[in-house]
Amino acid sequence: MKKYFLSFLTAVISLFVWQITVMGFNIEAWILPSPSRIFVAFWQSRALIFYHLIPTLIEAVIGLTGAVFISIFIAIFMERYYAFQKIIYPFLIISQTIPFIILAPLLTLWFGFGLPPKIIIISLVCFFPITINLFDGFQGVDSSILRLLTSMGASQKQIFKLVKLPASLPSFFSGLRIASAYSILGAVVSEWMGADRGLGILLIRSTKSYLTDRVFAVIGIITLLSIFAVLLVEIIARILIPWHYYKLKIRK
Repeated sequence: MKKYFLSFLTAVISLFVWQITVMGFNIEAWILPSPSRIFVAFWQSRALIFYHLIPTLIEAVIGLTGAVFISIFIAIFMERYYAFQKIIYPFLIISQTIPFIILAPLLTLWFGFGLPPKIIIISLVCFFPITINLFDGFQGVDSSILRLLTSMGASQKQIFKLVKLPASLPSFFSGLRIASAYSILGAVVSEWMGADRGLGILLIRSTKSYLTDRVFAVIGIITLLSIFAVLLVEIIARILIPWHYYKLKIRK
C-alpha cells in the first residue's frame, strides 16, 4: 500500500483544489461541477447507473474473453510458423490504424444493434496488446535453454510446454492488463453507436441534458471499473505466476 500512498495523496489534493476552485470562482455546475456535487449526483442516480452498468460489464467481459482466445491462437501460430508470422504481423499493425469510432457504424449496419457488433469492437480493441506481448514473450526465451533442450532430444511440443509457455506468461499478463482497461472503454464506445442500455448511452443522454455532474459521475464509474479490471488481472497473475513476482521482489 505504501507505493500507492503518493498517488492517493495527489488525488486527494487535486480534488480539494478542484472543490476550492469551483467554489471560489462560482463556476456554474453545468460547466464544471464540484467533486461534492458529482458525488451527490452519483448517489441520487446510483440505481440508474447500476441499471446501465450491468450490460456494459457483460459486453466488456465477453469481448475481452474473445480477445484472449483470438490472441492466444494468433500468437502461437506466429511463434510456430515463421511464414504465418510474416503474413499476419503487418495486418496486426494495420488493424490498429482503423478508427474504431468509424468502424462501429459499419458493424452496426452489418450485424444490427444487438450484442455481436459490440463484442467485435471490444475484441478488436483488446486483442492487439495481448497478441503482441504474448508473442514477444515467446520470442524472449533464452536461446541457450532452447539449444540445451534440443540437444537433449526434446520435441518442439515439449519445449513449448515446458519453457516457452511458462516464460511467456508475465508478458501475457502485461498485455492482459492493458486489454482489460481497454475492454471497458471499448464497451462504452460501442454503445454510442446504438444501444438502449449501457454506460455509453447514459453518458450521451446526460450530456444532451446538460447534466454535467452526472456525466462526471459516470466517467468516475468507468475509471473505477477500469482500475478494478486491471487489479483483478494483477491478482490472477500473482496466483498463477508467483515465481515472477518473487524474482521482482528479490531484485528490489
